[in-house]
Amino acid sequence: MTAPLRPASVAVVFGTRPEIVKLAPVIHALGPAAFVIHTGQHYDEEMSDVFLAQHAVPDPAVWLTAGGRTRSGQVAHIIDGLDRIFAERRLSAVVVQGDTNSTLAGALAANAHNIPIVHVEAGLRSFDRAMPEEHNRVLTDHLADLLCAATAGNVNNLLVEAIPQSRIHLTGNTVAQSVAAQLPAPMVQLDVVEGAGLQSNGYVLATLHRPENTDDPDVLRAILTELAHLPLPVALPLHPRTAAAAAAAGCADLLDQLRVLPPLPSSTFLALAAHAAVLVSDSGGLQEECTVLKRPLVVVRRSTERPESLTDFARLVSAGPEVGLEVRRILGDHAALLARLHQLPSPFGDEFAAARIVEGIAELVGRTVSPEGSLSRT
Repeated sequence: MTAPLRPASVAVVFGTRPEIVKLAPVIHALGPAAFVIHTGQHYDEEMSDVFLAQHAVPDPAVWLTAGGRTRSGQVAHIIDGLDRIFAERRLSAVVVQGDTNSTLAGALAANAHNIPIVHVEAGLRSFDRAMPEEHNRVLTDHLADLLCAATAGNVNNLLVEAIPQSRIHLTGNTVAQSVAAQLPAPMVQLDVVEGAGLQSNGYVLATLHRPENTDDPDVLRAILTELAHLPLPVALPLHPRTAAAAAAAGCADLLDQLRVLPPLPSSTFLALAAHAAVLVSDSGGLQEECTVLKRPLVVVRRSTERPESLTDFARLVSAGPEVGLEVRRILGDHAALLARLHQLPSPFGDEFAAARIVEGIAELVGRTVSPEGSLSRT
């Protein structure tokens, strides 16, 4: 039987909105063992504080100030801050999630202090070296002592890279648990939709924030033009990066043709997503959430690290006319498609991923900490 984890012995490091969403179930499952650290990579209240409150994440014990820096500046600042914390505390493990700068920095700092590293959402691969996130996730996987992989495909990616099977734990993804916890009741969902001036199955919900779509003015203009000319109203919760990019590109007028919304709390966004006719996004998390919500998604990206969603729920398209063409194709057979998707299970697992992750953490700690409390990593 695995011994219980000590209070505040497992550092959970995050810095962005998606990490909060994905790690909240893990933090809840860890209970008193969690020592929460916020790197400040996302520091805007609407991108951070709102999500901490809505997902009932305990106030972080430590806040760093990594936001507003370059990629290398963020990684360096976070490592420097974590270095002091990890030197002062007796930690049994450090948990990081996904592929952000906070993820990589947390893993590097833990490795420097010989603290076991747990990587939640391990094994994702886009095989696109132009994506900074690809480098972050690969490096983190090869540093990690426990790799919590969501799917069999993720496990296979790790094995191909010669990561030992003994370090890999097939857990599923916490997305199902997170959506179940945050999706409002059906009548509340309809209230949210109607409150936004929309009708169920009568609008497109779009999100846009990735550099490949926002940093090139021509690409951004092409996507916004397609959204503006769709046959249904388009609701667009506007990421601060996208708002600034549209202004700089001189295409803010295209936003006037959309129903621009502020960044939304998880429950509000999920309610709108659950009733959208089509989702259009470059988000990685939405590629998972759409499989739980049973909604079709048009993914506007060069590549994806979540090919599991492309089998039935999502289609990968390039920026430009393909966006409008794919949305119209989906709308042409919409009722039949929704009926089919409703019957399909999510390829990302069930609502017990967090429990499996914490079970793996407890086993890892039991293997790596001797009775005297000194680390004995292999």
